[in-house]
Amino acid sequence: MVFKRRDPISWVAWVREMFYPSGGFRRATQYVIHRMRRLPDKPHRIARGMFAGCFIGFLPLPGLQFLFGALLAWIMRGNIFAALLGTFNSNPLTTPFFAVGAISLGHWMLGIDSSLSPEAIGAAFANAGRDLWHNFLAIFTPRHMEWSGLLQFWKTVYVPYFIGALVPGFFISVVFYYLTIPLVHAYQKARAAKFKERSEKRTLLREKLAALKSRSEPVSDTKQGDDDPAPGT
Repeated sequence: MVFKRRDPISWVAWVREMFYPSGGFRRATQYVIHRMRRLPDKPHRIARGMFAGCFIGFLPLPGLQFLFGALLAWIMRGNIFAALLGTFNSNPLTTPFFAVGAISLGHWMLGIDSSLSPEAIGAAFANAGRDLWHNFLAIFTPRHMEWSGLLQFWKTVYVPYFIGALVPGFFISVVFYYLTIPLVHAYQKARAAKFKERSEKRTLLREKLAALKSRSEPVSDTKQGDDDPAPGT
């Protein structure tokens, strides 16, 4: 399988890997590119999948990026595995910078006049988390549901983030699309040439072995019975 580990890791190590890969982000990026180039599909289909995965990766869809990336790749008739690889553009190193820019753009597009300081964004997350926990407890207690913190988070953070991520996410994904096609095409061409060279070497080796085998076989100078004495002599 493409994504199956040879040695399974614990959930603690998995969480740590999500925030900082053991080999560093550079090695993780090289791994994604290596996997993407080796996908057995046409370059334009792999590029469509990469576009779908990158685009979905920029959107605030935590826990659902694989699902929506695969769905968009299927709609675009792209490679689904390339889409899953493309969603890795969303990671703890890049997301905070992109999120601030996307939220700022979303506020401008929607005409929202609200503070975007780290304190304000942190407060919005804290209020939303508080409401989620309160509403969960309200299911089992006489408490009333609270939605003010969630509504504030929805209006000032999530919706602006989603709207603001659409435009830059689309154009960046287009760049990835056009970079993927020549990259995969060149890799597949070089790989096909290497396979052809190996096949020709194997064919030449078989021909040499066959020639040596034919030379080592004994060859009779005369046919059987030629040296037998004639009857009656």
